[in-house]
Amino acid sequence: MESTSKTLPDISKADHLCVLVHGLWGNPSHLDYIASSLRDRYGSHLYVFCPKANSGNYTYDGIELGGERLVHEVEETLESLAEKGRKITKISIIGYSLGGLLARYAIGLLNARGWLDKLEPMNFTTFATPHVGVRAPLKGYKDQIFNVLGPRTISASGRQMWLVDSFRDTGRPLLGVLADPGSIFMTGLKKFRQRSVYANIVNDRSVLFYTSGLSKVDPFRDLEDLNINYVEGYEDVIIDPDLHVLPPAERKPETIRARFWKKVKSATLWIPLSLLLVVLVPLASTLFLINAGIQTFRSSKRIRMHEVGENGKRFGRYRVPVMIRDVQHAVEQAFENVNAIQEPAYLSNSDTEVSDTAPEKSARLSVSKSAQNDADVESALDRRSSTMEVSAYSPKLALTDEQFGIIDSLNSVGIRKYPVHIQTHHHSHAAIIVRAEKDGFREGKMVIKHWLDNEFAL
Repeated sequence: MESTSKTLPDISKADHLCVLVHGLWGNPSHLDYIASSLRDRYGSHLYVFCPKANSGNYTYDGIELGGERLVHEVEETLESLAEKGRKITKISIIGYSLGGLLARYAIGLLNARGWLDKLEPMNFTTFATPHVGVRAPLKGYKDQIFNVLGPRTISASGRQMWLVDSFRDTGRPLLGVLADPGSIFMTGLKKFRQRSVYANIVNDRSVLFYTSGLSKVDPFRDLEDLNINYVEGYEDVIIDPDLHVLPPAERKPETIRARFWKKVKSATLWIPLSLLLVVLVPLASTLFLINAGIQTFRSSKRIRMHEVGENGKRFGRYRVPVMIRDVQHAVEQAFENVNAIQEPAYLSNSDTEVSDTAPEKSARLSVSKSAQNDADVESALDRRSSTMEVSAYSPKLALTDEQFGIIDSLNSVGIRKYPVHIQTHHHSHAAIIVRAEKDGFREGKMVIKHWLDNEFAL
């Protein structure tokens, strides 16, 4: 899809297709800032394409169906460009939120259909994507409300993101199969030259850090007590992926007066917010659930139509085997009943893991891009060792075995993980990609700049 803007460069000779995939309830306009930034940076060398078949409530229809629609649009675009004499030789796929999961599914189909052998896979990046699903590691009544009600409000996409679905005849949730080392999805992902994720550490009400940052722990849960190590030149927004925190800075003891005024300030903010929640939340929740029921019904109807008739014939070619090796129902994963009492927020204190603030293993897997030889690698390791005393041994989050497996599998392919600290806006999920032109989303521009400077190869 080409924009009609007069300021666009001549892309008639572009040989690199960059596909931008929006998120839940989204549309291509949500990615306008990323698209314009790519065009400004790379001009006539890049063809930016924003698929639109999954816009709005069509994102209810699930990752499989959405991924098939996405690949269909990509193939149509490639064929259209070829008919116009434009030769595309490279491909990049960028996903935002749910779009990152659609992108990973599409990569598997493109891989199975031979496109990743015809084209050079360049960049795969996700922004605030729930790679590990959206099941919250909560406890008590919040667990019951969020993890039980949630999957029932967004049709197939909800069941898949809460990992309570069963994908085809595997007996496993789609997200588990999507991260299976023997799947077309993972072999396709490995072919991309650059692989990276950007994850909000605070104020993302849609996607928590553990799932977008592929982490079994939350190294930023006590943010006020951490001396964050930011990447220089990006306005205290991008956190160093290799060394999240530095030794604690010396701080003067907090006075009794300062503590008192902090509590007063907190109370003045919480009281009006509480009143707002009491008044508006019941009404908003009722309207949301009514709409969710309507949209889920419509989505179920679309899914049935997708399987039969013209849609079934047109999209049937995408129902390729997802496993490369012949696996007979590998060990069926044990899932907890979503109606049962959930696990606590963290596992026992004896079951801890070194957080990404300073593990040596992580240093070897994700040394900075400047570390191009053994000497640089050792230097990076030495830098970590010198601050081991400030590393945090954090308790593991109360995730399922399937979720832990997804994290391990995706981390094994080598993905650069950038924690993002958006501080000036309380809707970091939208701000991370500058989803709209707002002054409060300015920090998101630093995220995109860092991505283009460090993680996007033309």
